[in-house]
Amino acid sequence: MKSRIFKALIVLLVLSALLVPIVGQRSFDQFRQRRRTPPTQPSSGPSFGEYTFVRTIYDSPTRGRGYYGGGTWTTDYPEADNNFIVGLREWAGTNLKIAPRPEQIEILDERIFDYPILYAVEPGFMDLSTEQAARLREYLARGGFLFFDDFWGEYEWQNVQEQFHKIVPEYEIKDLPLSHPIFHSYLDVTEVVQVPNIYNAQRGITSEKGGIVPHYMGVENKNGGLIAFISRNCDMGDAWEWINDPSYPTKYGLPAYKVGINVVIYAMSH
Repeated sequence: MKSRIFKALIVLLVLSALLVPIVGQRSFDQFRQRRRTPPTQPSSGPSFGEYTFVRTIYDSPTRGRGYYGGGTWTTDYPEADNNFIVGLREWAGTNLKIAPRPEQIEILDERIFDYPILYAVEPGFMDLSTEQAARLREYLARGGFLFFDDFWGEYEWQNVQEQFHKIVPEYEIKDLPLSHPIFHSYLDVTEVVQVPNIYNAQRGITSEKGGIVPHYMGVENKNGGLIAFISRNCDMGDAWEWINDPSYPTKYGLPAYKVGINVVIYAMSH
């Protein structure tokens, strides 16, 4: 019996053929300047759509419980999630039906199998249990895709590797060449840009915690299929969060949206 994820992806392979970029008709600056709010929606219940932005709830005991009492998984929440949804729907202009409300789901929640992509912020502080790692391994085996973002420096990089090897010890995290299809699945990404948080951007600084060199990385399965995208020494989520603030430079906001949109389109059509 096929999993729900595989069924959804079969449908989306057909939908992907209908995706037509209209970026030239709607410039990124126009997208930023428009006054907009997410559509009215119920605060609970299913968030319908072919794609739903799902933020992963994970344990991060080394940092305690922070934003909204939820630890590092809540960084940039909820503005980043809401703004990215609006950008994907209104700036990219795809025919993909975007759910108007993001979700936040714990790893052991059975609902994760209903969603093809899981986003995890600050995985440098993630601490997976054996059971959680096994659940994510099953998720990937069923066709799911992971997007790790916003971790910096050597300590956090080592932890990301350790956590990912708990999930799939046989696979390696590698830099992706800019010729990889994920960078051309919808928009052309031709440069690895270090996307900083708003406070560093305002000071003209892009790196933090010694993470000087940015990396767009991925994990491939034994068939060569990409099962995860990892933005190392970058903070895509902060760019999404502050995109409506004129003090956040377009030269960082634009690449953050382009990468995020490409990841979604690639993962939903492969």
